[in-house]
Amino acid sequence: MFTAIVGGVAGFTISNSALAIKGPAAGLIVIVAGCVADFGGDGAIGGFSAADLDAYRAALAIGFAAAGLQVVFALSRGGVLAEFFPSWVVHGMLAAIGVIIVLKQLPIALGVEVAGEPLEILLEVPAIISHTNPAIGLIGVVSIGLMLGWPIAARRVRALDAVPAPAVVLLFAVPVSVLMGIGDEGRAYTLGGHEYALDESFLIVVPERVFGMFEAVTTPDFSALSVPVAWKWVAMFFLIGSLESLLSAKAIERLDPLGRRTDLDRDMLAVGVGNAAASMVGGLPMISEIVRSRANVDEGARTRAANLWHGVFLLACVAMIPMVLHLIPLAALAAMLVVVGLRLAHPREALHAWRVGREQFIAFGATIIGVLLTDLLIGVAIGIAAKIVTHLAHGVSIPAMLRCPVEIGDDGTARVRGAAVFTNWIPLRRRIAALSREADGSLVVDFSGASFVDHTTIEKLEAFAARREADGPSVRIEGLEALRPLAEHPLAARIRDRGA
Repeated sequence: MFTAIVGGVAGFTISNSALAIKGPAAGLIVIVAGCVADFGGDGAIGGFSAADLDAYRAALAIGFAAAGLQVVFALSRGGVLAEFFPSWVVHGMLAAIGVIIVLKQLPIALGVEVAGEPLEILLEVPAIISHTNPAIGLIGVVSIGLMLGWPIAARRVRALDAVPAPAVVLLFAVPVSVLMGIGDEGRAYTLGGHEYALDESFLIVVPERVFGMFEAVTTPDFSALSVPVAWKWVAMFFLIGSLESLLSAKAIERLDPLGRRTDLDRDMLAVGVGNAAASMVGGLPMISEIVRSRANVDEGARTRAANLWHGVFLLACVAMIPMVLHLIPLAALAAMLVVVGLRLAHPREALHAWRVGREQFIAFGATIIGVLLTDLLIGVAIGIAAKIVTHLAHGVSIPAMLRCPVEIGDDGTARVRGAAVFTNWIPLRRRIAALSREADGSLVVDFSGASFVDHTTIEKLEAFAARREADGPSVRIEGLEALRPLAEHPLAARIRDRGA
C-alpha cells in the first residue's frame, strides 16, 4: 500500500507516461525474500520476531541504495535500453503475464487455495474446478461475467457507460457476501455432503482501525550497507527492478489508444525517486506495473492524473474506511484480475503475430513459454535468443547484427547497408536522428541496398518517422519494396533474395 501511494505521487509529478501506474513489483518479491533471509529473517516461519524486523529494515536500506542507482541511471539517459527489445518479445511478455494472472487468480475466484508455479496450477485446473467452494465460486463467476458483459451492455445503452464494470462487481459482490455471512467466525455450510468454510480468509485483509496503516511504517537500517553481501542485493534490486520497469513502461506505451510516447528516462527517474521514498516508510520496490496499468487503460484513463488518484484513493480508503474494505470478497477482486489477464493474453495477439511473420510468432511463443517456465527476465532473454536464431536462419551473421552501416549519397540520401535488425536499432536510430537534424529538408532513408530488415526495425522506424513529421524535419522511408517480404503484412520482415 505504501509503495502504491508513494508511486502515485512520484509517477504524476515526475514521469510523463500517460497511463503507467506505479506499484509494487511482484517479480521482486522473491528477491526481497532472499535478501531478508540473507540478513537472518525467516518471515512467518515460527512467527514474526525482532530478527525478522531487523532483516526487513536491512532490505529497506538496500532498496534505498538501489533507488539511488536508478536515479543515476535515469539521469545518464539509460532509458534508451528499452529500445533494444524486439516488438514481439514485449508482446509475448505481456501475454505471459496475462496467462500467469489468470492461472493465479482463477483458484481465488473459485474459493480454492492453491500454491505452485503457473504450469503446475494449469495442470491442476480440473481439480480446482471440482473443488470449487460453491458460495465463493458464485461470487467469482458472476463477477467475471459482469466484467466481461458490462462493457458490451454499455456500448448498447450509453447511460450504463457512466458506471465502470469493477464498481458494478462490487455493488453485486459486497451485499451478496454480507448476506451469506462470509467472514463470520466459524461460518460454514454443507452442500452435497461436503462442508465449506466461509471465514475471514475469503475477505480482504486490511488494518482493523482507522489510520491503523500508519502503525506499520518501518524505517531502513542503513548500517546494513556496511556488510559486503548487501551490495550483491543492491545490484540485484537495481538490475532486475530497472529492467522490469523499462520493459513494462515500453509495453504500457503500446497499450495507449492515443499512441503517446513515454520518456523512459523520466519514467525511470520517477521509479528511482519513488523507490527511495517508499523505502523510507517500509514499502516494497516499485516499477511501472503492467496489471494496474492495463486496468487503467481498460477503464478509460487518458492522463497521468489517474496515477495520482490511484495513490490518493488508496491512502484515503485504507486509512479512513478499512472495515468497509474488509467487506469486499477476494473472489470479486480475483475476478477483475482474471479479466485483465484474459485481455493481456487474448488469442488475437497470437494470430496477429502469425500474420506479421513466422519469425515474430516464434519469438512471441518462445517468450510466453520461457516466462511460464522460468521468470520474467529469463523468459524475455529466451524470446530474444529465439529472435536471434531466426535471424541466423535467414543468413544474418552475428557481426552484421551488431553494426548497420549508413552511407550518405551526394543527394543527401541515407543508404542503409547490411542487416537492419533489433540488435543494431539503437545506433541506427541515433544515426538517422542526427542526419535528420542536419538535413535542410526531409531525410530519405533508402533500404534498397540492405540485405535484411526485421519487423522491429520497420515498425520502430515508421513510428520515428511519424513523430518527426509532427516535430520537425521529416524522415521518408524508401527502398523496402526492393526486398522480399516474409509475410503479407505491411510491416513484415524483408530479405534480399540471393543473386538480387
